[in-house]
Amino acid sequence: MKNMYLDSVPEIFPALSDGEEPVFPAARPIETDDQLLDSYSKTIAAVVKRVAPSVVNIRVLSGERGQGGGSGFIIARDGFVLTNSHVVHGARELEVTLHDGRVFPAQLIGTDPETDLAVIRIDAGAVQHVRLADSSGIRVGQIAVAVGSPYGFQQTVTAGIVSALGRSMRAESGRLMDDIIQTDAALNPGNSGGPLLNSAGEVIGVNTAVILPAQGICFAIGINTAKFVAVRLIRDGKVTRSYIGVGGQNVPVARRVARFHQLSVESGVLVVSLEPNGPAAKAGVRMGDRIVGFNGQPVSGLDALQLLLTEQQVGVPSQITVLRLTEKLEFQVVPVLSPSSGG
Repeated sequence: MKNMYLDSVPEIFPALSDGEEPVFPAARPIETDDQLLDSYSKTIAAVVKRVAPSVVNIRVLSGERGQGGGSGFIIARDGFVLTNSHVVHGARELEVTLHDGRVFPAQLIGTDPETDLAVIRIDAGAVQHVRLADSSGIRVGQIAVAVGSPYGFQQTVTAGIVSALGRSMRAESGRLMDDIIQTDAALNPGNSGGPLLNSAGEVIGVNTAVILPAQGICFAIGINTAKFVAVRLIRDGKVTRSYIGVGGQNVPVARRVARFHQLSVESGVLVVSLEPNGPAAKAGVRMGDRIVGFNGQPVSGLDALQLLLTEQQVGVPSQITVLRLTEKLEFQVVPVLSPSSGG
């Protein structure tokens, strides 16, 4: 019986019809690992290579919790390390392990429970530090890389994207934290305090929390907030700020509305919560208002508002500008000392 597939042989290997041996295509040269990596993989590998020496594991001994730990990253050559406040809370003793395995005792410089941030310091000579990005330039969908020590597994790398911006969530202190980055880069207990990075290897956020048992819903504090807090903690050991009693998130302002009211910003802070009898509530601010100015200064987002709420504003009558629907309103608010001020 004739094999019906033989009819196709001349088409595949025409030389067979002339009784010649077929010529098979040359084997592809064996590629190196670097050649096999696609651009995404190369990006992640480059990020890790750049930042790994600056990411540390933090071991905590405390009277109330026994032994715990988390992650952190070096922000200055003289050994200042940024981490989460809840990682070092109640610490009796702190120990930092570097990328190369060296272990150093650490000193607590200061904590800010309101933003769940803290600075500690090691005496290790000149150490490699990270580069800090501008978190106002983050875009939803961009690459996000997390490095840390989940469950004590040091230098663990996960990658994903920035899923959303301007989220609000509560710190372990119970206070509402604003301008939070949402990412699907996997985080687990122990990642807290580690860096969230962009594709250039720059820190865009401080990893702080996950929602359990949800998957792919993780959060980081924007690095612009962290820069402000870190400078104050290094300088004063605490962050003293004024407080108006609002929780908010960044929102756009329609261009036509901004033009009509001659605003210099096209975004503001949407008031999503108000502390009963707080300064803003007493002044007449309502939930749903959009804050676009404070004391004559434009407010384009939470970072801008927080920078204006300095300790100098405590007890000083100040003007707050809001949009209510399409109407622009001015209120006089008297900020008070933030409940978390004092270290």
